[in-house]
Amino acid sequence: MKVAVVGATGMVGTVMLKVLEERNLPITELIPVASERSAGKKLSYKGKEYTIVTLEDAVKMKPEIALFSAGGDTSLEWAPKFAAVGTTVIDNSSAWRMDVDKKLVVPEINGDVLTKDDKIIANPNCSTIQLVMALAPLHLKYKMKRLVISTYQSVSGTGVKAVQQLDNEEAGIDGEMAYPHKIGRNALPHCDVFLENGYTKEEMKLVKEPKKILRDDSFSVTATAVRIPTAGGHSEAVNVQFENDFDLAEVRKILNETPGVIVQDDLANNIYPMPINAHNKDEVFVGRIRRDESQEKTLNLWIVADNLRKGAATNTVQIAEYLIANSLV
Repeated sequence: MKVAVVGATGMVGTVMLKVLEERNLPITELIPVASERSAGKKLSYKGKEYTIVTLEDAVKMKPEIALFSAGGDTSLEWAPKFAAVGTTVIDNSSAWRMDVDKKLVVPEINGDVLTKDDKIIANPNCSTIQLVMALAPLHLKYKMKRLVISTYQSVSGTGVKAVQQLDNEEAGIDGEMAYPHKIGRNALPHCDVFLENGYTKEEMKLVKEPKKILRDDSFSVTATAVRIPTAGGHSEAVNVQFENDFDLAEVRKILNETPGVIVQDDLANNIYPMPINAHNKDEVFVGRIRRDESQEKTLNLWIVADNLRKGAATNTVQIAEYLIANSLV
């Protein structure tokens, strides 16, 4: 099993390698791939050194699986080239997510849509993954009618330049700005670029992607995405109106029994999900579970996850695991 990691030196790529090592995928040959300026450099995986290669060289090596985390433009150009030589590409960018011919997958929820013919598979947006992990089982039981989502997203979701900006601000250093404003001691209602409708790309991902993953467009979604000065982990305040009424004890039971979800909801002991506690974990944490007292059949949730792990690297690796386990690659 030859596995390529495209963008191996980047923020998500580095975490992908860590997750691959932790989960012990049956890799016989690792192919780390990065830009031409990184080609020839070495990186360590499972105590062994590997030489970084270019995309062109990686295609010639015909890996069975290629995990992409190198940006949308790279994916649009190179994913089809890998697919053409028989490689199954699992792409972490937004390039293929809403393509009608490509599957958008969270394995615990809709892994069953995958077939051997799927050579380019899209990994959802980080905020979408943690959202649907918590809401999918509740949607099955009560049927969602409307979602109102407010996100509080880490600077690591923007990339290494944004993390450096926050570090520089905290150290009192003038440096390169990833954002149009300071992020330290601030909150920017500006994740990704603004679109003609006044929403950002990040907000529209939250509107569109859950419907594709859940294979249901009967519910409506509105979102506001905010960047906050946390180093890692995304948080979401979610207000969900259902078609059918619910019992809070049953909601907690459903979430407690959902693989990959951990309920942290002990208010007497100040226990609720926080990004600082989700760091380096693969689970999605849910708390502040309560009724919306202003409207019937409506629930409030607070959902937190590590955006670089389950929100990106881990979900990508889990897709690969699903393909291997079901002989789809």
